[in-house]
Amino acid sequence: MKHLFSFLLVLAGLLTPLCADTTADQRLTAYRNRIQEVLTWRISQVKLSDPKASGLGDVAVRLARHEDPAGCSSRVIELMKEPAGDMFWMFPCVSVAYLGRDQLSAEAKAAMRSAWRDYMPMRGDTENHWAMYYTSLYLMAELWPDEPASQWYSGKSSAENLAEAREYLLHWMDLTTTIGQGEYDCTHYLGEYCIPMLYLATWAKDPAMRLRGRMMLDWILADFAIDTLNGAYVGAHARTDDRQVLEKWNGLSSFFSWLHFGNCPPPAGYGGWGIYFAAAASASDYVVPEAVYRIATDRTGPYLSHERKRTRNRWRESDVRNAPVYKTTYMTQDYAVGSDQGGLLQPIQQHSWDVTWAVPDPKGVQNTLFSMHPNYSAVEMQMYFAEFPDWMAKKVTLQNKPSYDKEDKFLGGSAYEQVFQDLDTVIALYDIPPGTTYEQVNGFFSKDLSRLEEDASGWIFAQGGNTYLAYRPLAPYEWVPIAGGGKRLRSPHRKNGTLVQAASAAEFPNWEAFKQAIRRLPIAVSLEPQPKVELTTLRGRRVVCAYGQVPIVDGTRVDYSRWKLFDSPFLRAEVGGRKLTISHGQLERILDFNTVTAEDRVRGSQP
Repeated sequence: MKHLFSFLLVLAGLLTPLCADTTADQRLTAYRNRIQEVLTWRISQVKLSDPKASGLGDVAVRLARHEDPAGCSSRVIELMKEPAGDMFWMFPCVSVAYLGRDQLSAEAKAAMRSAWRDYMPMRGDTENHWAMYYTSLYLMAELWPDEPASQWYSGKSSAENLAEAREYLLHWMDLTTTIGQGEYDCTHYLGEYCIPMLYLATWAKDPAMRLRGRMMLDWILADFAIDTLNGAYVGAHARTDDRQVLEKWNGLSSFFSWLHFGNCPPPAGYGGWGIYFAAAASASDYVVPEAVYRIATDRTGPYLSHERKRTRNRWRESDVRNAPVYKTTYMTQDYAVGSDQGGLLQPIQQHSWDVTWAVPDPKGVQNTLFSMHPNYSAVEMQMYFAEFPDWMAKKVTLQNKPSYDKEDKFLGGSAYEQVFQDLDTVIALYDIPPGTTYEQVNGFFSKDLSRLEEDASGWIFAQGGNTYLAYRPLAPYEWVPIAGGGKRLRSPHRKNGTLVQAASAAEFPNWEAFKQAIRRLPIAVSLEPQPKVELTTLRGRRVVCAYGQVPIVDGTRVDYSRWKLFDSPFLRAEVGGRKLTISHGQLERILDFNTVTAEDRVRGSQP
């Protein structure tokens, strides 16, 4: 199985490229060059005159380049004297330990071994924390086998640590391949899954675990690729941040687009965490499958993707531990529309829906439009966390999430939001109870819109790139300037909603023709007793959405119970199936976690 990727690259060379004029060999060379670019940059940031300024990441990249092993050894000895950072300390240690197996001095290795005995790292409380923690524990237990419990911080032997870590990793892989990830489609935490899986794919001694790591990395990158537009992660996210929710390119996820797909510039500092992936990648034969590359870069025709994910564990305020999440993405070469069903699907950093338009250079561009209810509450915190509620909301703002309790925020989920998407139409409805924190809707209108017109019909017309946008607020609103540019549509009404229709400029003779087409759309809106929209979309589909009720399309109720784990022209997987088929054109890759096999084939070829 080790050479499946080489096999696939050979197959790809036999086929006419569908989405680029470079060959598979050229792309592999470009990928390897990008890895070296990251390492070279990070090494250049270290002040040689002050070796104590470097951390484990700096040591890892130097070891990846086989540079100054004596200096690396000295620095490791110093860094192991006062460990800190819990799982964020553990996984850099793994890269240093494995990259330095034949380079670090005996004293440096002994210092690291002692640190893993004396320092007690916490395993954290989120899915990405546990992925890092247990992958690190697994690999270090393999590196130091047959040692007694007295030599480990956990009070367990090497064999016991290995068994615990293996049990969790297999459990997490099983959850992900049956009912989906909990921290699904995260713009930053994508890295906290890709890096551990690359570690397993590169360094695990057990061939089955090594293959599982490779297959999970394929799975995660395929899931990522289908929801990207020119490298930008679009649509709904379990977690994103205040910056990337507006400037879609500016974050760690774009590092992975740049590295694997070469279809966008790298973010500043290669996303920070990108150095750990690059360091491990320099010692790995992993290459993104050709079919995944093509899915990420082929935008020649529109496609619709449905996915099913899950919430993270709910401890209170819910009768379901992991509620299902239903994601929709409609992708074109000019824009993408993506959403989930709304509600409290994740705490703090949820992003439920948006329209993202393509731009030639994404740096500094806020190429997105959406609305949300800026709510925060102890109920949300208690649903997903087990801490005391009294100070939890304020504590969150001190943990790199400063907007959580702000009225003007653009990030977060709400129990009082319901979203439905039909192709490139989004209907977001809000029914906010009296006394709720911030009884309003915030709509984001970017500084980078080339047009923005309020129309007597009630529609707001806008253009971003080659995308025409029609935004219909369902209740009165006011405009509030945004520092740095752009406008916030503030609608201070509890019964509320947003209707958005996107289209390519090329579909219409001109701007006025688009506006006229939107004005002609049959639409009925009511806000009492609950918000309701009846609309014939630009695509001719009759949609009825009422808050608290199942949406109806062309007379048929949407049946979420029939949704698959992945359902699109490129990714197909059944709920509970543990099997993903990745395809593009004739290329097909099948990841089967039931049999722990990865099969590549060319559809339509003779056996």
